Amino acid sequence: MTKHLTTDIAVLGAGVVGLAVAERLAAEGREVVIVDPATPGMGASYGNAGTIADYAVMPVGSPDVLKNLLSLLFDKTSPLAIRRAALPSLMPWLLRFALQSLPGPTARNAAAIAGLLADAVPLWQGLADRIGGGAILQHRGCLYIYETAAAYRAAEKDMAFRRGLGITVDLIGPDDLARMEPGLPAVEGGAAFFPKAVFLSDPGQMMGLLAAHVLKKVNLLQTRAEKLARQIDGVIVEGPGLRLHARRVVIAAGAHSRALALQAGDKVPLDTERGYHVEWDMPSPPLSRPSCPTARGFYLCPMSGRLRVAGTVELGGLTAPPSAHRIDKLVEGARAIFPDLGPPSREWMGFRPSMPDSVPVIGPSRAGAEVIHAYGHGHIGLTLAPVTAELVADLLAGRAPRRDLTACLPARFG
Repeated sequence: MTKHLTTDIAVLGAGVVGLAVAERLAAEGREVVIVDPATPGMGASYGNAGTIADYAVMPVGSPDVLKNLLSLLFDKTSPLAIRRAALPSLMPWLLRFALQSLPGPTARNAAAIAGLLADAVPLWQGLADRIGGGAILQHRGCLYIYETAAAYRAAEKDMAFRRGLGITVDLIGPDDLARMEPGLPAVEGGAAFFPKAVFLSDPGQMMGLLAAHVLKKVNLLQTRAEKLARQIDGVIVEGPGLRLHARRVVIAAGAHSRALALQAGDKVPLDTERGYHVEWDMPSPPLSRPSCPTARGFYLCPMSGRLRVAGTVELGGLTAPPSAHRIDKLVEGARAIFPDLGPPSREWMGFRPSMPDSVPVIGPSRAGAEVIHAYGHGHIGLTLAPVTAELVADLLAGRAPRRDLTACLPARFG
């Protein structure tokens, strides 16, 4: 039986971005309905590296990646790879990605991302405090580990660029690294330490607290939003058993947002990264902060009662089953660092919404501001959730956004 409902604002998507948007709007007294078929917060919002990454200004595409793009994409064990069956459908996205990896676009994209990240940590602290999750935030920073002296020397240019964008980072030698993380094996190079980064000791617990807090104030319709149609007085949202009339709509459906955006009048080059993690249950993980062995392309994440190893980028769409070799690569890499690890306790795959320029899509539809876009955050959706919520709330209230959204607008794609 189809439900015929009305609301002021419909938020399409109950990942961390959609939940944060709904939390902010409800706090401003707005009537909100969330539409999502899945358990709130339990997709990529749960399965990530758990890091509020204020330092993550670099887009996935860069001149260094561009130089090695073909070898990276077609080596199924590389940190950036592609499912070959998906290549034909991905070609337009890959062409845009290559163009955005040139020096000029890379610098512009990094500056745009840095502008969004500037207040991510304090906004997350405020959100966590409001939902009772303050104790889950761990203020210990994050490490990029360079296993060779050559890699450590090469990192100096990267870190100087990040400092120019306002990022606090210290390059430390192998002795200081060993003092900070004695459980890690010795390296020849050293590390970059980002002291302001914060991580979640349990992303699933934080998502549970956020969802519980939000659902006390807004309604959740557990079905899929499949159709959007503009009316004189708003937007009709339809799906299985659903017909919802909303005055305004926020598209925050992550990797599932492209078709909705197109129906809203915006052709957005969104595609899907398939992200993976494996976990080992243990009473005390062997390190105290997220640490990324940069040559291996994953994060070692100490979480409550377990070690999570998360990362790598696989372009491959929404329908194919998990790639066993990606899981095997994570397990192999983790055991190269911690040889005593046994079989993993669990494994996971989820979907990230990936833009060729690594800049999220935030802003009004070109066809009218009754539809607001809020997706495409790639690897920094968790980090940017409260930032995005603040911006969406400003747009819906008719306030000037507190950050320049020019680089984020859907109109940037022509």
